[in-house]
Amino acid sequence: MHTKTSLVITTINSPNQILHELSCGGASRGWDVVIVGDRSSPRNFHIEGSRYFSLDKQRELPFQLAGSCPERHYTRKNLGYLIAMQAGATLIVETDDDNAPLSNFWSSRPLSCVVPTCSAPGWVNVYRYFTDDMQIWPRGFALNHLLDPAVPMEALEKINVIAPIRQSLANESPDVDAIHRLVFGGVHDFLPDRLVALGRNVWCPFNSQNTMCWHAAYPLLYLPATCSFRATDILRSYVAQRILWENNWSLLFESPTMIQHRNEHDLMKDLSDEVVIYRLAGEIARQLSDLPLRSGGCWIMDNILRCYEVLEKLGTVSSDEMRLLNHWLSDVATVWTPDEGSVVLHNLGETEKG
Repeated sequence: MHTKTSLVITTINSPNQILHELSCGGASRGWDVVIVGDRSSPRNFHIEGSRYFSLDKQRELPFQLAGSCPERHYTRKNLGYLIAMQAGATLIVETDDDNAPLSNFWSSRPLSCVVPTCSAPGWVNVYRYFTDDMQIWPRGFALNHLLDPAVPMEALEKINVIAPIRQSLANESPDVDAIHRLVFGGVHDFLPDRLVALGRNVWCPFNSQNTMCWHAAYPLLYLPATCSFRATDILRSYVAQRILWENNWSLLFESPTMIQHRNEHDLMKDLSDEVVIYRLAGEIARQLSDLPLRSGGCWIMDNILRCYEVLEKLGTVSSDEMRLLNHWLSDVATVWTPDEGSVVLHNLGETEKG
């Protein structure tokens, strides 16, 4: 099947070198580059090779979420996903305006591949497979599991997985939490040319910094709005992982395809915004793991609702989230239909032969 790729970016800044590079690079490869603005975005924003959606243009969209999604909020990126789905994208790539693409960012990638896979249930600090530095972990990781032993890379079984969500890492300023930045600081580069998949009941958060999502998993892109900016994509990742398992899908991590030149942050504010994740990551994982869900593409949206009911009960999102989520799901239903058949029924137990 021909792949139609959309690149979704949010920004409140004037066009910068990275946005120009992403727009020109995407346009030259036939990608649909969608840039979503907000209240603080420049009125005359324009970059050749991209489609820019100001707040006014967003309000004209035929989506319920266009009128209910909060302004001055990162989750307006949800509208970018809907725009990409409406345009017929079969693959959505997302990033931010401070991530510069490496040459391998533009490479095509398969939905299915044979890769080393973490299969032992529990929390796995996947960064350990991409670096020799044991003092680095992804934002959103359960801190009480940082010292858990990991199966060595060479001992991981190579398994044929279908991975409709792929997290690519970033060099220089990778996605770590405020505790790591305050204690260790500095820059970090990961090892190249590596892939690692996570199997069923294996937990590790992923982010919205440099992520691919295939058509089958589009509803899982939803970013919750009634939590902190530092928690939104992490909560999304917990929900997505739980639903991936139910469909015998895997989450895939790969070596860096971008360099992050991080926008200015107040690390103490980041720390405050991340506290809910430090406190509740383990309990979120436990309750989502115990949640009975249904397999099959036609149940993905119902499963999302059930997962967010758990997050609401735990206090990580407010009751207002369910209204926004229902708007998202109603909008998705107008531009997306579930994939059925071999993708859903794929068996992750097929190991590499030879």
